[in-house]
Amino acid sequence: MRVAISADDSNGLSSVVSPHFGRGPYCAFVDVEGREVGQVNVVENPYYGHHQPGQVPGFIESQGANVMLTGGMGRRAIGFFEEYGIEAVTGAAGTVRHVLELYLGGALQGAAPCRESVVHGQDEIPPEGEYEEDAAGRLREEIQMLQQQLAEASERLDRLAAD
Repeated sequence: MRVAISADDSNGLSSVVSPHFGRGPYCAFVDVEGREVGQVNVVENPYYGHHQPGQVPGFIESQGANVMLTGGMGRRAIGFFEEYGIEAVTGAAGTVRHVLELYLGGALQGAAPCRESVVHGQDEIPPEGEYEEDAAGRLREEIQMLQQQLAEASERLDRLAAD
């Protein structure tokens, strides 16, 4: 099985997972046999910065991926991955190694459209500048996603403590 993971840097298994798959500058491709990690190859996202709908899922498919792990993606991207027969999984955060372990252990599953996708309905291409395209905007988006993940983790911790 080949797992693709959006990444903010090119540090292999230590790379930080990108909060949005299409806007991550890199993608880590990890070959997995059972739960054993094989070859890890990090490549530049050829559509980083600007891409049209379907280009990044097409690139991921061309690399032979069976699974796409990322922080978030839009509704249309999830649909493209379904058409390619690639399992899309959102909600990933941390390092490539960490999210891969979560996925292989069954703790990271399913894909839900990111907030932007829900707000815009994803029926048409958003107007120019609608999505954050600069580094500061992407960092703000990542902070929002991390705050949401922290709130969810705190809620789970509170439920565990109450049991």
